[in-house]
Amino acid sequence: MLKWKIQSLAMAAGIGALLTVAPAKAEDASATAAYKDIQATLGSVPDMFRTLPDVAVAGAWAEIKGVQLNPKTALDGKTKELMGLAVAAQIPCQYCIYFHTQAAKLNGATDEEIKEAVAMAAIVRHWSTMLNGSQIDLAAFKQQADEVFAAVKAKSQ
Repeated sequence: MLKWKIQSLAMAAGIGALLTVAPAKAEDASATAAYKDIQATLGSVPDMFRTLPDVAVAGAWAEIKGVQLNPKTALDGKTKELMGLAVAAQIPCQYCIYFHTQAAKLNGATDEEIKEAVAMAAIVRHWSTMLNGSQIDLAAFKQQADEVFAAVKAKSQ
């Protein structure tokens, strides 16, 4: 019994020590600095950023700025926003749908491309429902998909 109490106290002390360790801070990662950069980049600070606790603002902004708004990533802005719209349509999130539709248009997406992105989301959702609900064997599905891809590749050569 004494051994258990000592182990429990040691574990509690260890957990307490972990909780008192100061979190690592990225250079200039304060909410104030992030809000200033958001203002400079977007022209205002949308309320969505103010829904976050101060400790999360800099990280959330860095993620958006580093991927979504970064023109030097593997995907162009239009593609990223069409993907965002497709996901938003499936969540569904009316805020995200509005935002990503307008952002896709700002990045050059046509009405037809927007319709197609939403249609692709619907097709994926449909077949995901069918495959999962029917409990199709994943290994067999992968084998069949690979056979289809090989046939298409052979036909195109």
